[in-house]
Amino acid sequence: MALRRSLAALAAFSLLALSACDEGDDSGSEPSEESPQGEIAGNADPGDVRVIDAWSDALRAGDVAAAAGYFALPSTAENGPLLRIRDRGDARLFNSSLPCGAVLVRAESQGEFTTATFRLTERPGPGACGPGTGQDAQTAFVIEDGRIAEWRRVAIAGAPPAPGEAI
Repeated sequence: MALRRSLAALAAFSLLALSACDEGDDSGSEPSEESPQGEIAGNADPGDVRVIDAWSDALRAGDVAAAAGYFALPSTAENGPLLRIRDRGDARLFNSSLPCGAVLVRAESQGEFTTATFRLTERPGPGACGPGTGQDAQTAFVIEDGRIAEWRRVAIAGAPPAPGEAI
């Protein structure tokens, strides 16, 4: 009996493992931290992903000035109210207002928007992520000429916002 259960479990595990190998299936499964090749999951333009990932790395490290450098001038940011970013000071102020750091785990493109899914972290600097740490958050970006032209916080479909979720 135990052998039969073990074989059934092994067969189920094998089927699960084989179904995970289908590279063409991107049917809304949970985002993974990174693919085995070190690439971010999703269908987003690799250039957009590089910009978004570098921005989130800078912010997570607490380097607000470097994070601000990824914003186009002028640009817009919306994390509640819509902000017009006209100069580097505005970009630094916006980035310093974000209480969490973030690790990019998935990026999907639709039209001009790339929606990035992040896993929230604490970060050095002002604010505290608190209970948002470890939660997922999404932001829609428009990347133009290697810079963030639009940054818009979006809700994750079907998920209530977690406390301290804003990145």
